[in-house]
Amino acid sequence: MTIARPADRILRGGHVITMAGGEPAEAVAIRGDTIVAVGRDHDVSSFEGPGTEITKLHGRTLMPGLIDGHAHADREGLKSLLPSLADCRSVAEVVDRIHGIAQQTPRGRWIVTMPLGDPPEFRAFPAMYAEGRLPDRHDLDRATGEHPVLVRCAWGYWPGTLPTVSIANTAALRLAKIDRDTNSPSPKLVIEKDAAGEPTGRFFEHAFQPLAEFTLFRAAPHFTADDRLRTLEASMRAYNEVGTTGVFEGHGVAGEVIDAWRRTRDAGRSTLRAHLLVSPAFSGASLADVTQWVAREAARLRRDEQGDDWVRLQGLYAEPAAELHEARLRAACAPQTGWAGFNYDAGLPPEQLRALLHAAARERLRVCVIQTAMADVLLDVARETPIDGLRWVVAHPATLDAGQIAGIADNGICVTTLTNAYIWRSASAVRDRIGAARENEICPIRSLLDAGVKVSLASDNVPVTLWPCVWQATERIDRATQAVIAPAQRISREEALQCATVNGAWLCGDEARRGTLEPGKLADMIVLPEDPLTMPAERLPLLVPDETIVGGKTVHRR
Repeated sequence: MTIARPADRILRGGHVITMAGGEPAEAVAIRGDTIVAVGRDHDVSSFEGPGTEITKLHGRTLMPGLIDGHAHADREGLKSLLPSLADCRSVAEVVDRIHGIAQQTPRGRWIVTMPLGDPPEFRAFPAMYAEGRLPDRHDLDRATGEHPVLVRCAWGYWPGTLPTVSIANTAALRLAKIDRDTNSPSPKLVIEKDAAGEPTGRFFEHAFQPLAEFTLFRAAPHFTADDRLRTLEASMRAYNEVGTTGVFEGHGVAGEVIDAWRRTRDAGRSTLRAHLLVSPAFSGASLADVTQWVAREAARLRRDEQGDDWVRLQGLYAEPAAELHEARLRAACAPQTGWAGFNYDAGLPPEQLRALLHAAARERLRVCVIQTAMADVLLDVARETPIDGLRWVVAHPATLDAGQIAGIADNGICVTTLTNAYIWRSASAVRDRIGAARENEICPIRSLLDAGVKVSLASDNVPVTLWPCVWQATERIDRATQAVIAPAQRISREEALQCATVNGAWLCGDEARRGTLEPGKLADMIVLPEDPLTMPAERLPLLVPDETIVGGKTVHRR
């Protein structure tokens, strides 16, 4: 048989998980950025020509690339800009680490480091250090007296516990004009003082989103738009390295993040497909302001929904106003948004929030919300203004009951699940809070799938890989107790992979182009050293691809 246009590349001799059902497959042929054949070796080999690159899989597994349903991908590269304090096991080691950084830093220049603790959670507590305490200003003064030093606090959702802590030396306190008479801008931010009333240099935050860097330490360097642009490629590579080929940013992103994604694409340097939602800035917005915003933005958002295969702007993020004073403090530092990458003043009071949702539904715009309570708000809106067909999203709800699941299914709402938080890190704590009789409401993936809801797995950047999420969805083990929580909510590995591929594509409105390995679809795929359907469960969280291919091009090879 003669092929008019041979394939550019054929991968053969493997176990192909197409996620599309049908006959077993051993090989895939790619031309340009598209799959042209999937099947047995001898069938796909007919697409071989003189210039076709042949990759022998030697029994390895080939499957669609993973799609992260709530990634915060841009954060990962930013972490490389700040010196790390990871692996320090004593205050003395922290001092030595910062002293070494100071030796390489021009005198007088700010030193801003990553938070205390180890990635990806950056948990900080006194017992983590040999001295049984956290560093203070005097420790950092020993590291350097010639540089202002700020140990930035963690993004609170990384450790998942409060308070978080940031630490400044004397030079930093002086530049920030913080002394014994300084008052905190918020009761959620505590300026620790010693017995004499002097600041210790430690600042404790009882809010998951940081405050100190946007208020007391505005003079310290922030992430700039240029920082976001030049680190985005590193972020993409980090996700590619664990087999992720696409992300959905349901929390919304600020303008400078949208710009970074687009400029990277325009330069031809994209290796990760991004579907973004707008994070509005609504400080002080009236009811009229909100509805006018929707009317003004609707045409642009509908146009940008078409986007392209690399970057697409799909709709907007909405949330209730919480901690309004603190949100406005953070927003006052715009366009700097720190680790967030979204606008801090997206929240609205109840009346304005419902007006926004109704207006978005009338304009047929897509909306993503977060947490269980917002599922009820969406269902209330849907009773008056239809949202079916819009693929609205409830992101990482901790719990959902049978009534909420039924309403979500009836209205075509999709759910992104944060198994890292609500199964692995806190399932037993949630069960203690709601009672054992309701444990099947905790991250109820089985119930959602049985109801016909599209569920997408999500990393939330803690860590970047989706493989622990695949394991957590199938095993449901709680870290603190090592117990299985709500075993009836376990799903099969094939279902978990479907959530990470097929359903991720559906979440992005891209099921015709991605999510399965079929002729005519984009050649986004990963080569795995083991079969995720049959390998030992304990190795699933550590699974790393040998190769990641996006649009027919290798973007990672181990």
